[in-house]
Order: sequence, then structure tokens, then C-alpha cells
Amino acid sequence: MDKKCFHCGQEIVSEEVNFDDKVFCCNGCKTVYEILSQNHLNNFYELNKQAGIKPDGDKNYFEFLDTPEIFNKIIDYSEDGTTLVTLKIPVIHCTSCVWLLESLKNINSKILYSTVHFTNKTVQIAYKSSTYKLSELANFLSSLGYKPIINLETAEKKKPENVDRTLIIKIGIAGFAFGNVMLLAFPEFLEGNKDVWLKQYNQLFRVLMFLLSLPVVLYCASDYYKSAWSALRYKRLNLDMPIVIGIFALFFRSCYEAYWGISNGYFDSLCGLLFFMLLGKFFQQRTYKSLAFDRDYKSFYPIAVTKIDPDNQQKNILISKLKIGDRILIRNGEIIPADAILIKGEAFIDNSFITGESHLIEKKSGQKIFAGGKQRGTMLELEIIKEVNQSYLTRLWNNEAFKKENSILDTITNSVSKYFVFVILIITLISGCYWYFIEKNTSQMYQVITAILIVACPCALALSVPFTLGNIMRILGRNKFYVKDSTTVEKMSKVNHIVFDKTGTLTMNKANHIAYEGKPLTVAELEELKAILKNSNHPLSRSLYEYLDCPDKSLLVRNYKEIIGKGIGANVNGNTYKIGSSSFVKYKGEPIQETSVFISINGENIGRYIFKNQYRKYVPEVVKKISLKNKISLLSGDNNSEEEFLKQLFPTSTILKFNQSPQDKLEYIEKLQKKGDLVMMVGDGLNDAGALKQSNVGVAIADDINSFTPSSDAILDGSRITSLSSYLKISKIAIRIVYICFMISFFYNIIGLSFAVSGRLKPLVAAILMPVSSITIVFISTILTQISGYIVFKKDLKS
Repeated sequence: MDKKCFHCGQEIVSEEVNFDDKVFCCNGCKTVYEILSQNHLNNFYELNKQAGIKPDGDKNYFEFLDTPEIFNKIIDYSEDGTTLVTLKIPVIHCTSCVWLLESLKNINSKILYSTVHFTNKTVQIAYKSSTYKLSELANFLSSLGYKPIINLETAEKKKPENVDRTLIIKIGIAGFAFGNVMLLAFPEFLEGNKDVWLKQYNQLFRVLMFLLSLPVVLYCASDYYKSAWSALRYKRLNLDMPIVIGIFALFFRSCYEAYWGISNGYFDSLCGLLFFMLLGKFFQQRTYKSLAFDRDYKSFYPIAVTKIDPDNQQKNILISKLKIGDRILIRNGEIIPADAILIKGEAFIDNSFITGESHLIEKKSGQKIFAGGKQRGTMLELEIIKEVNQSYLTRLWNNEAFKKENSILDTITNSVSKYFVFVILIITLISGCYWYFIEKNTSQMYQVITAILIVACPCALALSVPFTLGNIMRILGRNKFYVKDSTTVEKMSKVNHIVFDKTGTLTMNKANHIAYEGKPLTVAELEELKAILKNSNHPLSRSLYEYLDCPDKSLLVRNYKEIIGKGIGANVNGNTYKIGSSSFVKYKGEPIQETSVFISINGENIGRYIFKNQYRKYVPEVVKKISLKNKISLLSGDNNSEEEFLKQLFPTSTILKFNQSPQDKLEYIEKLQKKGDLVMMVGDGLNDAGALKQSNVGVAIADDINSFTPSSDAILDGSRITSLSSYLKISKIAIRIVYICFMISFFYNIIGLSFAVSGRLKPLVAAILMPVSSITIVFISTILTQISGYIVFKKDLKS
């Protein structure tokens, strides 16, 4: 008999691990057992010594990883003593492996964090490369029993196709056994059969049916046993527990009746049951694959990057169209979308989105800059040397530092599923007692028990949330609203207070009416001013840059510094400029009411550019729709010169606040949340990053610049802010669809249980109905979400 792992119950098919007179399938299971039994993670090395495992592994095996050429091909990021690397580890196969690999930082102080991608069998590790070599890391993993596979395929970052044919093999075996057992059991179905030959070999047929059912019960159903056993070890009930009980009830009853010559038993029903259940599992896997919601950069990057053509012309292109060799411009505050070489400019890179540590790293011309870094300084010219890595950028957006509360719906689903199983087991027990003691029908009792356990499966219940919200995410993406995850959709449905930023959010960046007031600027000063503004991402800077009617000579800008919410300081041709608010340039004149950008050269206040904002089209209609069901606030960093106009634009109940710094906006949202409001903040990713992160749902507006903002929950194309009410509406509809799917699932189970309890539902039919319920939920969810999306956004598409 095959050995089973003491911790997870899986069959041991390769080298086993022995410890404490127990057998484990992998070092992950062994280590988790050690930690759980001794409750002390820091004793890991000592425990490994006791088990006879060398902590250092073969020190020479991975020396080639320290070769610069190979090292640079394998790693994702390496800067300032911190390196990120993604390694392929095929032996990852259970929750114990995941738990251990994600606890590496508690075992090894030189590891900063580690994240496992289970389906790809990979682990991403951040470690201190200043004191720890990549070869040492690989040896350390090998000593744990997780030897990384490093070859040309992994070095070139090609994602191997992960095909698991085990389920298909099990379906084939179960189908073969089902067909043959049905054929052998067929004579008994013929009433009044008088064929002497068939009766003579009836016992042989029963032996053959038993032998054919053995691989089905022992191998094809093994996944259900492992899952149920793992749950029992942790004193939990899971969805596979009733199924396992039903399989055992059918099999042992069939053996009893066949052995004593009572009947052929239920071998045909048992094989058919597992055949159709495995088919249902295969369907679910294929459906998840076809509706995969693991999105790439195309699904959440509505923005563009400025590309430089060979003729030195600049144009905005989608990030998805970037190629190796392209030259791009990166302004202050923008994210580098792909690994690149610095061609021109003073690079001060903030890698906090990658490492979590916020400090600037200076780069010189010709040096490599990694994707995910943010420029803090003058504009850079870069040459792309690697394609945009969608999985890497996705991980940045989903970094633990930017995660918020868990999904309430997932909690509800898990709780309902847990109690669901408990209730089903009680119903099964009561029904079994009824048919055994009252009806005195033992044969019918086994069929009733099995039918109840099989038909009452909450799989459809568990599918409701991911399929519905996943489809809604796709619909939102098609309408240029790119959400981080399904939890964002759920949170949007509960929002009751919308907070707007003004500049660049409600106003259009390139449609401002601008007038100059002050000392006339010379052509040279205008060129210098334009050279400075070219580096900024602020909406007013971008508007002023477009407005200035002078050639862009790409002058060298030094000591560039942009203070969020205040202004810009820089040196050009020996002149010191300050561009920004009146307080920033130390303006001493009369208080200014209009939105203005002040100019100071060498400490002298020269003048100011006055902005007359032009608001986005249909903003009044959108505000009116949103205000019907939500409270609204407007927070602006500008003065109150447009207060009277904004009072006409917004409902009378709107709270208007002016001269708000980024910190003021964050604190205002905190106050609203303390009052019990669920807040959506809509603003730009530059000035409003803190407020976006603090809000329950942070929406960053993006027009034609690289506004990738990890602190946001969604990115909205600036041209579609007028559809904001539709986005909120579809999120509420999504939750209603989830509950509709819940009700359908419960209704299906109630109907199925009523037939099963009364003895009118055979186990084989129950096995067919179980995947049908999942199909029904997926079909209804898809149809309802698609119809809802079409109806909600139909008007928006017309406008």
C-alpha cells in the first residue's frame, strides 16, 4: 500500500522525508508539522539538523548564478542592495509548501519577503543582495527541499505552458469503468431474465464489476479524499466531506451485497457518479481558464507614454505598443514601464513601489533603470531594453503595502459554505435513520444518503462571486474603468460619499483659457520656462507648457525639485526659477482670487499666468445623477475664485473646500470615514496619492500621461469621467446578481434535497445534476452581467 504524508495525506510518489517516526511527502509538510507541534519558527535550523538535512546544500551547484550575464537575465530587479527574483520550483504542490515558502523571511533574516504563485509553481523573493548571493539563496531553497529549476527557458522569462493531464486520465479511467460496469450489470436490469448462461456467470460479473470499480474508488476519487482528510486534520468541514462519505457508503454497501449474493450492488452508479463529478470538475477548470481574470497591463493601463520618433518628434502611444529599442520620455512623478537604459537627463529614482523603501537612487547616462521605479526630478530620455512585463507590473499594483480590507462577500460565501456542509450532514443522518428504522428499507437508505450528499453541493454557491464580479471587471475595462480586483467592485457598491478633486479631474488639462499678467518675459525666459514645465506632470504645468508659444529647445535643467501641492524649483542657464503658488514664490502683493501660477526668476517676482478652467463636458449632468444617492464633496488646491460657479454646478448640499494641501485632503477623508461614510476619492495620482490610498475606493484619473498609481484601486480614462454614475450603478447591479445566483443555488439545492430525501433521486442522476448547477450559475451570471452592462452603458456610448 502506498505511503501517505502524515501532514497533508497525499500519496508519497517520490523521495519521502522522515522525521519524528513520521513520513512526509515534502519538506514543506515536515516543517509545518515541526512548527505546529513545537510552536517555534526560529528553531528551524536546529530541527533540520535533527532530521539530517544540511542547511547549506551543495554550495558549488549554483555558482553560475553569480556570473553577471546570467544574474542579469534571471533577476527582475536589483538596486541599492535589494534584489527581486522569480524562481521556478516544480515541487510546490500543497498548502504546506506555500506556507513555508511565504515564511522564508522568518527563517532567513536576509530575505525581505516572498510570494508564491501556486498555479505557475513560482516564488518571487526579495533579498538583501549586498550581503547575500543569488547562489546562496538557491542553495538555501535547495536545503529546504525546494530546489529551483534554472535553465534557458526560465532565464529568458518564457512562461511555460503548465498542462496537468492527471484529471483527464482520471476521467478516462472512470469513463472506461463506468461503461463496462454498466454492460456487466445490464442482464440484471432485464426483469424475468431466464438466460441460464448469464445467471451461471453472474458471480463472475460481480467480481469483474468490483475489480473495475477499484481504480475508480482508489485513484480517480483520490483528490476528494486528500481534501477531506486535510480538512479533518485541522478540525474543519469542507465541500468534499459529504462527497467522500457518499462514495464510501456506495462502495462498501455494493461490496456487501455483491459478496453475499443479494444483488450487483451500486458499482455502476458509483463509477457513473465519479465519472460525471470529474467531468464537472474539468468543466469548472476550463471555465475558469476561459474566463481568467488574471489581467495584464493592457487591462489597467489606459494611459500612454511619450515616444520619441527617429526624426525627434514626440507622440503619445499606448504602453502595450512599446518595443525594445524605442525611446521614451519620463517626466517627474512618472513610472518607468519597462527596463531601460538612461540616455539623457538627471535620474533620481524612487523604487518604493518595488522595495517598500522610499529613498532616491541617482543614475548616470548609460546605466540601467528597472521597471516600476518612479522618477523624481527632470525629464528623462530612456531606451527600452526589455518588453513590458505584465506580471511584474501587476504585482506592483497588488503590492501588500497598498492592500485594504478583505472582501465581505468572500467571507459570507465561506461562512455559508461551512454551515451548508454541517446542515447537509445533519439532514443526511436524519434521512438515513428514517429509511432504516421507520421504512425498514436498507437498500433505499444507502441510495438516499448518497443522493443527498452528492446533489447538495454548494459549488454553485462558491462560483457566484468570482464569475459575477470577474465579468463586471471585464465590462468596466471595456468602458475604460480599470479596477485592481473584484473587491474594488464590491466596495464601489457600498460607497455613499464621493470626494472630487478639481484640477485635472473635473477640468480639462489642455482646454484652459490662460492669460499672462506681469513683467513681459523675453524669448529666452519663455524657452527656459518651457524647458522646466516639460518635466512636470501637474495638470496646470502641462496646460501651461502647451500654451507657451515658443520652440522646445530641450535646454538642460538642473536642480529640479517639485514639491507636491506647492510648485517647482529649477536652474536653467544659470537662472533660478520658482514656479507655483503665491506662497511658494513668496508673492507679497494683494491676495489673488483666480487660479494662478506665479513665476519668480532669481528671487524676483516676474508675474503670473491666470487660468480660467474649462470643465469637462456633461459634468453637471453626472454630478446631478451621483448626488441623487450619494453625498458629494469637492476638495481643491486652488483658491475660491470659482466658488460661485461651482455652487451652481454642484447641489446645494455639496461641501466645497479650497486651498487644500494633499495632507488636508487625506485628513478630510479620515474624518468622513470616522463618521461612518464609505468614501470614493476621484483625483489625479500626483497630488492626491495619500487621499486615494486612505479612501475606501481610490480612483486615479488618467488622460494622456503615465499616471500609474499603486495607491489607487482603479484607473479611469479622463474622457470617461462622465460615466462615473454608470460605474457605480453597475457595481450595485453586480452585487444584486451575486445574491440572485445565491438564491438560485439555494433553490436548486432545496429542490434536489426534497427529491433525494424522498428516495426519488438516484445517485447517478444526482452526479449529473451537480455540474449542471454550476453550469447554470455560470450561464445566468454571464447573461445577466452582459445584459446589465449593455443597458447601463448604452447611453454613455451614444454620448
